[in-house]
Amino acid sequence: MLELRAVEITLAGRVLVPALDARVGPGEVLAVMGASGSGKSSLLAWLAGLLEPPLEGRGEVWLDGRAVQALPVEQRRIGLLFQDDLLFPHLTVLENLLFALPAGARADRVARAEAMLASAELAGLSGRRPAELSGGQRSRVSLLRALLAAPRALLLDEPFSRLDAALRARMREFTWTMLARHGVPAVLVTHDRDDVPEGARLVLIG
Repeated sequence: MLELRAVEITLAGRVLVPALDARVGPGEVLAVMGASGSGKSSLLAWLAGLLEPPLEGRGEVWLDGRAVQALPVEQRRIGLLFQDDLLFPHLTVLENLLFALPAGARADRVARAEAMLASAELAGLSGRRPAELSGGQRSRVSLLRALLAAPRALLLDEPFSRLDAALRARMREFTWTMLARHGVPAVLVTHDRDDVPEGARLVLIG
């Protein structure tokens, strides 16, 4: 469960995101829409612990019953997905996935990564490098890597914006299915109303 309590983003005393309260359950999505410069990405940055001055954030972020807004980034266990897949180009698909997994027996880690690839219809691609994949395949691998890190919540910043229309529709369906399957609450920032999944809470800012 992700809970936002009176979360507010300001710039030089000007309120960009007014006090926001929301509860996002396992597999649910909170969608945030607004014009460019309205503070959407800044909201995600503050939730992740990455917001930099002169922008400021206040309020509380609770994850699984624990307040995390004062914790450093690495202790929050909040995943991030951006417009770009940000895969390591010099690593294979398998190596990119293994990067997200905690230390342990290599055989077990490889088995988990291969199982995730199979669940995304990407079996057989573990030895390829990102440059050898299609845009949709890279997007799926990026999402799988984020989920393998076992985040307690996932933040998505325009994750479908660089995909063509047909691929965008497939990636939306794939993303929401995977989040529901893994029970991860998510906050989505988008300019496109079609990105918002059915049943999501929609917040308009700006």
